[in-house]
Amino acid sequence: MGDNIQLASASRFSREMAAEFKTRAEGDDLYIEGYFSVFDSSYQVWDDVIEHVRKGAFEETLQKDDIRALINHDTTLVLGRNTAGTLHLEERDHGLFGRVLINPKDQDAMNAYARVERGDVTQCSFGFDVLADETEKVGDVLHVYLTRVKLWEVSICTFPAYEDTGVSARNAATLEARRKEMARREFEAWRNEQLKKLRKE
Repeated sequence: MGDNIQLASASRFSREMAAEFKTRAEGDDLYIEGYFSVFDSSYQVWDDVIEHVRKGAFEETLQKDDIRALINHDTTLVLGRNTAGTLHLEERDHGLFGRVLINPKDQDAMNAYARVERGDVTQCSFGFDVLADETEKVGDVLHVYLTRVKLWEVSICTFPAYEDTGVSARNAATLEARRKEMARREFEAWRNEQLKKLRKE
């Protein structure tokens, strides 16, 4: 097991996963609900970097931030909003659970509901900033554990951002910057450890 290193980044990211979404009708109300993130599951960022979301990572942001539910990360296609009471988000043991109240007067929302209901759309995502994390080197693989994030939006998506490499084109630049920052912090931790050893000699 490697040494834990505190690491945070100001870059904005999104993570995609196969959804456990379902539609639900309750009287006249229609809902899309499911998990936007699963705790301690593995996101292959690069071949040698794996990211995990810790339970509690969303706790602070859910209490104070203004969060939207979108379609395909499109800010013009808003399904719900937590401050409006049309998006409910909560941490459960399994992960970040969300429930969106569908607006029957919004054709885009009704289309999204129909596509999820029929199984044509089965992906979800969350957009976030990293506020705090920990890293652990295990062999040649760096494991990044997100412990606190700022959540901007959750999305129901047609296509995943992760492709074969685990990185989408729109996130490649920010992820590369994050990787360089990880390497810099890891080197600094190693250097400080060597200096401590020298002082003891």
